[in-house]
Amino acid sequence: MKNGLTVSAIFEASSLNYGEGMGNITSLKHITRECGEQYTYMSRQALRYNFIEQLNCDNTPVEANGSGEKKVIQFAPETNIRDYPEIDLFGYMKTTKGNNATTRSAVVRLTNAVSLEPFHADLDFLTNMGLARRCDADNSIAQSELHKSFYAYTITIDLDRIGVDTNTGTELDNAERARRVCALLQTAEFLYRDIKGRRENLAPVFILGGVYARKSPFFENRLRLEKGRLNVQMIQDVMEAIGEETNVGYLPGTFHNDAEIREKLPCMTISAFFKKLCAEVEQNYGV
Repeated sequence: MKNGLTVSAIFEASSLNYGEGMGNITSLKHITRECGEQYTYMSRQALRYNFIEQLNCDNTPVEANGSGEKKVIQFAPETNIRDYPEIDLFGYMKTTKGNNATTRSAVVRLTNAVSLEPFHADLDFLTNMGLARRCDADNSIAQSELHKSFYAYTITIDLDRIGVDTNTGTELDNAERARRVCALLQTAEFLYRDIKGRRENLAPVFILGGVYARKSPFFENRLRLEKGRLNVQMIQDVMEAIGEETNVGYLPGTFHNDAEIREKLPCMTISAFFKKLCAEVEQNYGV
């Protein structure tokens, strides 16, 4: 059995994750590189939230543990991976009074979705004029940072740990393990995010990966965009180093070097990519 699944995806979206505000300005989460360029990002926690919500498994019971104002929200002690896929996929920490915390690390690991194009601090000027006019009131003014860009993120899954909890001795059958992995992948295919009255499409326009012998996020930080052109040579070098089959899904017409991408990479449609990867997962589990 091959134990590592990893995929790296690129999608196009706008203004995905806000952080602390300053005055009447709402700021996007962003980082600064040594070159001085800034890049916005959507945190892995925000990605996890959207995955769990769209997998319809955001119903795992939780409770507050601790005393006074130092209470921490954790999953309820009676929860288990058989009944609650959320803690099977993304791990848990559970505490019972008088005992140490029981933990299970995440089996599905997500990275931040980081923009591939620099952020230049564009601002959107907002007022509530439509409502204010109804009661002859003054406008309220706000500003929100804007950034439309391509973003890249990576999913890495330990296939041998899906459906297995050594803390409780639980082990699900291979059919259920494969079903959960495929459900996660199918969610990634049509992922979206609701934010500030918008629904942003996070479905991939480019994605690559597969099921491998090693548990490594091979393509993390290897997807580069330069003036609308995807760096194909870097991807080829990584694929050659892996030495195992890598699947590539691409939406034609997305990048400026469209012909080069389709000529030098084994491209298929995005839909075909996910169908092939799910078939590999099922074959790997023997179902």
